[in-house]
Amino acid sequence: MNTANHLCVSLFLRDLFLLTKPCGSLPGYLIRNLSLIMINQELEYRALRILEQQPDLTQRQLSEALGVSLGKTNYVLKSLINVGWVKLDNFQRSDNKWGYAYLLTPTGVAEKAAITVRFLNRKKQEYDDLQIEIAQLQKEVQLQQELKQEIQQQQ
Repeated sequence: MNTANHLCVSLFLRDLFLLTKPCGSLPGYLIRNLSLIMINQELEYRALRILEQQPDLTQRQLSEALGVSLGKTNYVLKSLINVGWVKLDNFQRSDNKWGYAYLLTPTGVAEKAAITVRFLNRKKQEYDDLQIEIAQLQKEVQLQQELKQEIQQQQ
């Protein structure tokens, strides 16, 4: 998928995410698929962030840092390379063996910046939604406690 298509899909999914409301306003399968896509986007973001700081990590080290399987890490790296956000470069390690460095391309740096903005906006939205849901739950608990007290007083 090229960058333009990826961006269009990302924007569509962001808009779809903003339509979701607590307590299952969307069908379960759609919420699960949306959650998986959002998890993958977060994984891409985290991988780009880590690789920017430590481009000489092995896939195994990166998988440990991401907290996902080696196969999932390989899949994410291949997709980042395929869209042109990361390039693979050889280097000679201190033990005279060849290693690989995963370097962010200029496009990758720009995409990481854009993803960071989207990630931050999504987290802020999640925070705001969570605050609203907590306030609603607190009201509900308070009403239940008041109702319980009324029932106890009537007995």
